[in-house]
Amino acid sequence: MTKNNKLLLIALGVLLLGIIGSVTYIMLQKQEISGLTQQFDIQKEELENEYSQLSVQYEGYNNINIHNDSLLQLWENEKMKVQRLLEELRTVKASNASRIIELRKELATVRAVMKSYIIQIDSLNARNKVLTEENIEVKKRYSEATETVSQLSKEKSELSDKVTLASQLTASDINPLGLDKRNKPTTKISKLTQISVTFKVAKNVTAPTGEKMAYVRIMKPDNDILTKNRMDVFKYENKDINYSCRRVFEYGGEETSVVLYWNVEEYLAQGDYRVDIFVDGNLIGSKSFHLDK
Repeated sequence: MTKNNKLLLIALGVLLLGIIGSVTYIMLQKQEISGLTQQFDIQKEELENEYSQLSVQYEGYNNINIHNDSLLQLWENEKMKVQRLLEELRTVKASNASRIIELRKELATVRAVMKSYIIQIDSLNARNKVLTEENIEVKKRYSEATETVSQLSKEKSELSDKVTLASQLTASDINPLGLDKRNKPTTKISKLTQISVTFKVAKNVTAPTGEKMAYVRIMKPDNDILTKNRMDVFKYENKDINYSCRRVFEYGGEETSVVLYWNVEEYLAQGDYRVDIFVDGNLIGSKSFHLDK
């Protein structure tokens, strides 16, 4: 082997060793970078967990009694700040080490602020508790002083209610019935020309006698009320509500039969209907019935 060949082999060997060394170095660098990346990811995840826990703590104090408006506003602002920092942390890259370090410092700050607010809130609540306890005795004496008057007023009101209830009319034997053109009973909507509502007003010697107006509301399956005119209303519990049909009848304190009719001139859907009967501004009875196609 010539001298030149030996030199060439030596050069190739040195070059090969250099390549092997470079590849080894690059692989070690990649491993180190991968390890650092994993470390950054773990640190970011841990920081996210800490922010999430702090956010949960703020939410957990939602029902806390804060009787100071300015302190309440500061509390809400700080809670929103924690939420914003958490959202930022979730979007920042794990490799952005400088910002993550800043966010970790921010975490320590907001924790300290939260602690100081809780101390202030507890202090205010403690003072309010003392004031409340001082007022208890005054309220107790006032309550005792008015208890007798309240009891008498209650008894008077209960007696009045009993008299009122005793004088209210009631309906029995309520019978809503579909009729065809021959006035024969039917449940078929296709044959329906009228809906009759018959009922009996029960005997009541304590109720006022004379002419009375009976209102009937027929409720469709969709809870809408059958009515010929939306202006057809009457008073019930201080409200104007629609009625389907009405009739004047004479009541003398004895059981009285009443019948009302609704002329079917509109489309009716299959389903369950209900009639509600009102007299003297009171609901005196209800009954459901069914119509088929």
